Amino acid sequence: MAKNMRIRRTIATDLEPLNRLFAESYPVFLAADYAPEVLECALPLITRANPVLLESGSYYLVERQKGGAPLAAGGWTAQSPHQPEPAGTGHVRHLVTHPQAARQGLAAAIMRHSFEEARAAGLTHLVALSTLTAVPFYAAMGFAAEREEIVAMAPEVSFPAVRMVRAL
Repeated sequence: MAKNMRIRRTIATDLEPLNRLFAESYPVFLAADYAPEVLECALPLITRANPVLLESGSYYLVERQKGGAPLAAGGWTAQSPHQPEPAGTGHVRHLVTHPQAARQGLAAAIMRHSFEEARAAGLTHLVALSTLTAVPFYAAMGFAAEREEIVAMAPEVSFPAVRMVRAL
């Protein structure tokens, strides 16, 4: 990660800047791996930041300067957004990098920070419900693919993903 960038915890006022980050990133990165009809239904749901997640204390963003536009975001929670998990298992949440900041190590820096924080919180494993696009990234970060899953995002909105797990 470049020297002039920093990782910080998100706060409530990051909502709109993160919505812009998601809206500018997901359509670009997911287009090669998902059918247009899937993205048409899913993008309105995944390009919205979750206010509860932003105030969780375990969701982070990377910015170039204080108050600058976020270049990447992501984090973890101990609670599953989808299904109950064994004790000690946390969940990677909404990891994304702006297309103009891709391949600069920002998402990897957020993941390494998340590993340290989740381990300090007593977690022993992290689960990522990876997009098809991000599977190689998560594999490079030490996650192993367990199985393909269909995430029910809303009534009649199903999104193909890959469940990946990493020991901390």
